Amino acid sequence: MVTVYSHIVNFLLLLQLSLSKPQRTHLLSIMHGIILCDGRKTITGMRRQTKADRDLSCMARFLSESPWNHHTLNRQRRRFLQQLARREQKKHPDKPVVFLLVDDTGCKKNATTRKMERLDYHFSHADGKTVWSHVLVTSHVVTGDVSAAFDFRPYFREEVCTELGLKFKSKIDFAVELVQDFDSNDDEQVYVLFDSWYASKKLIDVCNAKGFHVIAAFKTNRIMYPSGIGSKVSDFAKEYIRHTDLHSVTVEDHRYRVYEYEGQLSDIENVKVLLCWEDGFSPEKTPFCLLCTDGALDVVTILRHDLVRWNIETGYRYFKDLLGFDPYQMQSYQAIERLMNTVKQCWRYTMPPEFD
Repeated sequence: MVTVYSHIVNFLLLLQLSLSKPQRTHLLSIMHGIILCDGRKTITGMRRQTKADRDLSCMARFLSESPWNHHTLNRQRRRFLQQLARREQKKHPDKPVVFLLVDDTGCKKNATTRKMERLDYHFSHADGKTVWSHVLVTSHVVTGDVSAAFDFRPYFREEVCTELGLKFKSKIDFAVELVQDFDSNDDEQVYVLFDSWYASKKLIDVCNAKGFHVIAAFKTNRIMYPSGIGSKVSDFAKEYIRHTDLHSVTVEDHRYRVYEYEGQLSDIENVKVLLCWEDGFSPEKTPFCLLCTDGALDVVTILRHDLVRWNIETGYRYFKDLLGFDPYQMQSYQAIERLMNTVKQCWRYTMPPEFD
């Protein structure tokens, strides 16, 4: 317990935050409480675990009212992460490869929760329906042995933004911001990975402008142009692809049959496209589809890189199940954002082997 606490103290000192002594004490107590508290991560439970002598309301006010900037905390943590990643990259003699993963997640709440600020109904892909929740568009960085949540943006529907006097931004807009805010060195090769919901020309163009390559899933309703003739991917796969057109590929104990195409995909020019079938090809089976803007990569490498994308899903489960990122009960949205930023400071002290 003392060892963990001393590491957290050293970590916060490295961040060089402009906090008063009471504020720093509250931040340390909350981080310590998040790590030690079993079950639901409530402010009461955190205070009990750390045996803080201050009143419970002091910790609550630190999150909801105290004049400190949680965005500065997030910026300093991101800077620290990039320094940590670059130290990790020095262990590899070849050109360092960095993966920036982009996705969104929802923090679901009971429909009877009405006093919590900025809750709304959002569509959940996991549940297949709208759920009462907060939604975040997030980024995650992976390089070498480092895998960590990097940044996030809260997403609100246009109607809510109008009510709050905020400029509306789509999830694609936030994904663009996350990519633009990610700094890299000239000697780093960055691959941006995302699923089919973010596979837009706008985001891919931003990645290209930054010098980043993209590997992303896409839906089968896109148009491809084999032999210069436009055809919907689903129709082409069903009517024209035969067994003899496919490569047999094994990646991480998964066997795929893969059709490879390079050229235009809808409004995206000159990308490498993979149509993949796992456990055998059949014209009746819908392939899962990948696009890659790095034409130098072979099929096996593209598929292996795409598997890295699951790190962000593992990160969501880790933060929600172990660090209380999901079950918060505070009413103030500022307090919620501050708690989320504080939770992210704890990743390197609690990551168990199965989440690595």
